[in-house]
Amino acid sequence: MSGLLSEQTGTTMTSRLPGAGRRVSIVGVPCGFGASVAGVDLGPAAMRVARLNQRIAQLGYEVRDLGDIRVDCPPAPPTATPEKIHFLPEIAATCVQLAGDVKKILEGGELPIVLGGDHSIAIGTVAGVASFYRERKQTVGLIWFDAHADMNTPETSPSGNIHGMPLAVLFGNGEPRLTDIEGFAPKIEPRFCAHIGARDVDPGERELIRRLGVRFFTMREIDERGMSACVDEAIAIATQASAGYHVTFDVDALDPGDAPGSGTVVRGGLTYREAHLAMEKIAEAGGALSLEVVEINTALDINNRTAELGVELILSALGKTIL
Repeated sequence: MSGLLSEQTGTTMTSRLPGAGRRVSIVGVPCGFGASVAGVDLGPAAMRVARLNQRIAQLGYEVRDLGDIRVDCPPAPPTATPEKIHFLPEIAATCVQLAGDVKKILEGGELPIVLGGDHSIAIGTVAGVASFYRERKQTVGLIWFDAHADMNTPETSPSGNIHGMPLAVLFGNGEPRLTDIEGFAPKIEPRFCAHIGARDVDPGERELIRRLGVRFFTMREIDERGMSACVDEAIAIATQASAGYHVTFDVDALDPGDAPGSGTVVRGGLTYREAHLAMEKIAEAGGALSLEVVEINTALDINNRTAELGVELILSALGKTIL
């Protein structure tokens, strides 16, 4: 169990920080091409302003910040391709670079923490994690927090924005320049994936979800059963993979009252405490191979409140506890 552990003998208490002896590497991905509202590319900077690095170090971790990867701007405004995908070359190049960076972090024995950017970057993050463990004959699970399914394909997407497609891509559905990053597809088997927080799902996504059999914990189920039971089941699903699992958190999974800085807000999301409980239970369970927080839109945020919450959730996932 990770978290703040303590031993007491008589009147002497010694405490061990949750990150003692562990190393993390932070990489920012200032990519906003997958979204339709400007401002999400500054999410990594906003989380650093909220003292992410220093606060992780206070948990006892050795922190290495690799800075932001380079994201090339397109020479002209996007035009819809015949497949209806905007900024495909730019996003594919970013995800290829990110996959390589994540693999290098894992090869160094460190925990990758990826800061978005829009949710299209998860294609690169998960590709890197899955590729690293595939070379070691191991499988990877996935816990995906999001208000949306993110399972559109070029044929079903109403917008052509890639941030609505990454989960489908990771299951091997969609544009080959995305599905085939690192040379194999799918990256994740649907039976090892749990999606938490959905409340806005497109018709084409519903069909793919049912066909693949992906386990979705919708907001109605969370309302009925409670977050504790749902996240326990989600962890059980993801830990069926032999290596462990990646955790990706889109801040639009949260209720807009707690996280106003998102370009895709949907009312009725996870509360502040539900989100922290989920991340705290993930820390206690162990098994997280990498962490990712995405879709913080600084142009829509209020006093950096959403970025601050994103940092707090990362800290909870790394073992920060109330006592």
